[in-house]
Amino acid sequence: MSESPSDQPVVLLVEDDGLLLMEAADTLADAGFTVVEASHADKALKVLENRDDVGVLMTDVDMPQGSMDGFALARLVAHRWPSIPVLVVSGMGTPGPNDMPEGARFIPKPYEPTTLVRTLRAFIQRAA
Repeated sequence: MSESPSDQPVVLLVEDDGLLLMEAADTLADAGFTVVEASHADKALKVLENRDDVGVLMTDVDMPQGSMDGFALARLVAHRWPSIPVLVVSGMGTPGPNDMPEGARFIPKPYEPTTLVRTLRAFIQRAA
């Protein structure tokens, strides 16, 4: 049974590596998600301020551009938009005790595309 696109929320994907951004966006689009891309946290915040249909934030941690890393973005989004679930991905090791906002999920890189899709779907259903 296939879900219609309206059943899948908009994913705001924040990743500074162009190739990884493209791969993740393709994976999520193939799974039926609508993807909005941002190359760093400042762009992501502009998207959130201008759209009311973002259903989940997926952010990388290490982003040299912009004013904050993915952990800071995750905490800010959890504070300003508490209804948006946050998924953090990183190849830099696991987060420390105060890095992530309450309720956020973490996936280490590299991740399997199927793991990403399954985690996001479960995460979104739980948040709904």
